[in-house]
Amino acid sequence: MTPSTLVSRIGELFKLRGNSEYGGESVTQLEHALQCAALAEQHQAPPELIVAALLHDVGHLLHELPDDAPDQGVDDHHEKSGYRYLEKYFDQAVTEPVRQHVDAKRYLCAVDPEYAAQLSEPSQVSLALQGGPMSATELSEFRQTPFWQESLQLRKWDDQAKVVDLATPPLEHFLAFIDPLVVSTDEVAQ
Repeated sequence: MTPSTLVSRIGELFKLRGNSEYGGESVTQLEHALQCAALAEQHQAPPELIVAALLHDVGHLLHELPDDAPDQGVDDHHEKSGYRYLEKYFDQAVTEPVRQHVDAKRYLCAVDPEYAAQLSEPSQVSLALQGGPMSATELSEFRQTPFWQESLQLRKWDDQAKVVDLATPPLEHFLAFIDPLVVSTDEVAQ
């Protein structure tokens, strides 16, 4: 498989499943991903973080759970499944912010009461399923992980990327960032 084949597969994944509801929010999975990537690009983030912003919720596109799974008390662990999918092809500058974006929400809720207060209702529901705000020990451990600060930035864009009918560049614009960042296309890794 070539990097361009991987780009095509990711594009198809968004085309097949990107129109699903984004966890009780008023935007679709695709709209959320595009808004998050656009925010990263507007903040002149490095290409790796723009790709992480685009793909941070790819785990939601990989399972068969219903859109309202969190309302049923089910955590889909999308950050873990997304990480496992992406780690086959990208280095840590892309995969770690994806893996840590849920932990980043838990971190921010623990250290910033104003952040916690501004979470949307669906984000508050998922926060409870994901373990709630971090403990002091978890905060310390999180600060020791690679790319933890990038994860915090991604999390903030994630929270902002829920605007109905917001104009963004198209998916193809952001898919173009992926090809040069692919570090492995080994068929066995699939």
